[in-house]
Amino acid sequence: MSSRYFDRRRFLAGAGVGCLLPAVARAETNWTLAMPGAGFGFEQVNDMAASLAETPMRENAMPLPEAMAQLTPERYHAIRFRAEASLWRDESMPFQVQFFPRGSYFHHAVAVNVIDGDSVAPVPYAPGFFDFSGADMAELPPEDLGFAGFRLMYPLNGGDRHDELAVFLGASYFRVLAAGQHYGLSARGLAIDTGLAKKEEFPYFREFWLKKPQRGARSMEIFALLDSRSLTGAYHFRLTPGAETQMDVRCCLYTRSAVEKLGLAPLTSMFFYGENTTRPIDDLRPEVHDSDGMLLATGRGEWIWRPLANRDALEISSFADESPQGFGLMQRDRDSRHYQDLAFNYERRPCAWVEPQGAWSKGVVQLIEIPSDSERYDNIGLFWVPDRPVEPGQAWPFAYRLRFASSYPDFPASGRALATREASGSDEGLRRFAIEFGGGPLAELAEGAPVQLVVSASPGKILQASSRRNAATGTWLAHFELDPEGEDAVELRAFLKDQDHALTETWSYLWKRS
Repeated sequence: MSSRYFDRRRFLAGAGVGCLLPAVARAETNWTLAMPGAGFGFEQVNDMAASLAETPMRENAMPLPEAMAQLTPERYHAIRFRAEASLWRDESMPFQVQFFPRGSYFHHAVAVNVIDGDSVAPVPYAPGFFDFSGADMAELPPEDLGFAGFRLMYPLNGGDRHDELAVFLGASYFRVLAAGQHYGLSARGLAIDTGLAKKEEFPYFREFWLKKPQRGARSMEIFALLDSRSLTGAYHFRLTPGAETQMDVRCCLYTRSAVEKLGLAPLTSMFFYGENTTRPIDDLRPEVHDSDGMLLATGRGEWIWRPLANRDALEISSFADESPQGFGLMQRDRDSRHYQDLAFNYERRPCAWVEPQGAWSKGVVQLIEIPSDSERYDNIGLFWVPDRPVEPGQAWPFAYRLRFASSYPDFPASGRALATREASGSDEGLRRFAIEFGGGPLAELAEGAPVQLVVSASPGKILQASSRRNAATGTWLAHFELDPEGEDAVELRAFLKDQDHALTETWSYLWKRS
């Protein structure tokens, strides 16, 4: 992992408040862990979440030691887990588990348990798990410091080496990789009040149960208990790694109080600049981003591509829908020459695609773009906001599949928006746009094929719209000018069609006066 993973201040600010209750306090809640022969699974965690929601969230009286709380992200990252202490290392298991100590931004203490057959046992924290020497600490932390999270290891890229597959660390954040990828975007268990004019609430996973896999198993199961001031939640993750890594998520939330905005299946990422923006700093690299666009498959069957941007003000875009087929953050540009960065390899960042399971009814897919002056910060958010009001005493069951990959061969074979560029227009006040469409049926069309560019502006006026095939690349270039007619913001939509059918997805773009 890069050190940037430990410095997500935009989204993690305030996420380290409160810790796991000490063992004596937890016993007072009368939760019943599965005993030998009882079995343990989602229903037990679900009962815990429902019971926990009946009482206010309780803060832990044991604060993080000052020496650990003051660690910079770089010094925290220098703490090493001793590989020989990995869970299941000596049992020839396909999955192994390593842990993170509390420290820096990660104040929460996280309990971890192992389900082995019909028995459940906690994993005790031990200072010997870690090499603290790289953190340059005056004294070692206390022996009861506790875990902040864990990572899963798996031979993801072949051979006998166990590669990093997934990390659960910080509030309800987790990251997952497919084969050949580097960490980029993050997923979250839940988002509460993200993008509102008040402090965001950060739920956190306070306890995990790892189901010990069988030898040769292709999947790993994880159960988690989520806690927050406004609600609790029970989660079941089934993680199946590969060239495309899939994570099936089942959840049930229990509300303590009303929530103004509930964000389901949230994703976060980083977009600093790309081909559709000017470089904000003197930098040799042409583009810097973990994701370059949002993709949405609506319940009506329309596929919408929205290039990301990093503007001077917060932007929130909502796409109303009912039972969406899927949505996600994509890193479409896989050409290393477009990044010129051999340290971070942005062309190897994962895409993440959310597929709702069952009917999600009415709501909006909401895209949040936060101004950012550095690639260190996650400044992009994406999630589903249901129309149903969130009131106290409700239960919210839902499920979805997360797919982490570099591309998705099963997506519709239509043309796609590959690049977006914007510049000054032919007259003062006008803006020029160029969209490169490629793939799908476009690759088989000849130069003179009857391809029409359909483009609209709301508000504003479209001028000089045209499209033409690029014989060198086999892609089609669409050009047009926008007259915003004095407006400060314009929603643009464009796609290519033949006489009867759309040939591409719908390109969607927000133009704003700078």
